[in-house]
Amino acid sequence: MNIDDLLDKCTASELVEIVLSNRKHKNTEGASKVKIRPVNIKNKTVFQASEYVGTQVLHRNLSGKELAEYVKSCLNNDFKQGQFAYTDGDGQVLCGSKGNMTVKYKKSSDTRTQKDLSHNKQKKYILEEGKPVGFLIDLGVMTKEGKIVASRYDKFRQINRFLEFIEDVIPYLSKDREQTIIDFGCGKSYLTFAMYYYLKELKGLDIRIIDLDLKKDVIMHCNLLARKYGYKKLNFYVGDIADYKDVSSVDMVVTLHACDTATDYALAKAVKWGAKVILSVPCCQHEANGQIQSDELMPVLKYGILKERMSSILTDAIRANRLEIAGYQTQILEFIDMEHTPKNLLIRGVYTGKKADSRGVDNLEDMFNLNLTLDRLMEDSNEP
Repeated sequence: MNIDDLLDKCTASELVEIVLSNRKHKNTEGASKVKIRPVNIKNKTVFQASEYVGTQVLHRNLSGKELAEYVKSCLNNDFKQGQFAYTDGDGQVLCGSKGNMTVKYKKSSDTRTQKDLSHNKQKKYILEEGKPVGFLIDLGVMTKEGKIVASRYDKFRQINRFLEFIEDVIPYLSKDREQTIIDFGCGKSYLTFAMYYYLKELKGLDIRIIDLDLKKDVIMHCNLLARKYGYKKLNFYVGDIADYKDVSSVDMVVTLHACDTATDYALAKAVKWGAKVILSVPCCQHEANGQIQSDELMPVLKYGILKERMSSILTDAIRANRLEIAGYQTQILEFIDMEHTPKNLLIRGVYTGKKADSRGVDNLEDMFNLNLTLDRLMEDSNEP
């Protein structure tokens, strides 16, 4: 079988997906990877090529004839490898340095089904539209019939995005005993109620969630709602992150939009408690903004808005690194803020016990003249 034979099989009824990867010229501009799948647009089947260029994904729609020319051009000029998935088998193309191609095809014993060919697929959310959920109704996100209120759709999307993060860390939570979760700065608690409902009602985990906030009226309202829904192990208290001492160990710590150093107190508390999972969306990094200095970067830092952004990036990078030094596998992920619309960052840490070296982040702080609260708090957390 040759490349033309593989491409002849790329009819709308047989092709599942093509993936072109392993770029030939690493240092040149262009897509790092291309994925191609059949899609239906206005009752017509075309082949949609998704080109991954940096952080962007560019799309182009191709006819059957254009598909063959496009794939051969990509393999001849840009990529060393092509994977072809069909409903009845798999094909592979390996391109040599002299333009030669090795083509393989293996028939599958199982018949596969194609992916949804619709161009604008409706995203499947964890909390589905059309299924009424009490707290979403009371919080004004959903109608009694289960329809999402148009003006609150961003909140609905954000709640589901947050639950995707929760879903990812479920394997790290024990199913054999009660899991204690602390939510600092819970606010109106859209996400807290969603977390409890998802973990307790949908996943059946034995959890207790303790929520802290400084606003008495908000805490009172949330406690009334928790009792209304029968959420016996969801409790809201007026309290400050820095002073909270009512528990000795915690399984997961959540902190969303805790302002400035409040995030640092929450992270340090989580480490001291030995929390298995940490989810934190930082906010308002004023401390670094007041300290940051660098002669080399003065052309950047002399502009207030750029200085603010640089301070935020450095603060969150230091936080993530300090968690790694404490034994957490840490990621910084993109999160959508439901109050202000712009995208925020979420720091996710899962305890593994493998501790990173501190020299890199120490040098970074020295470079920018930073002496952050988190450093002192982490030292205190590590004391016997």
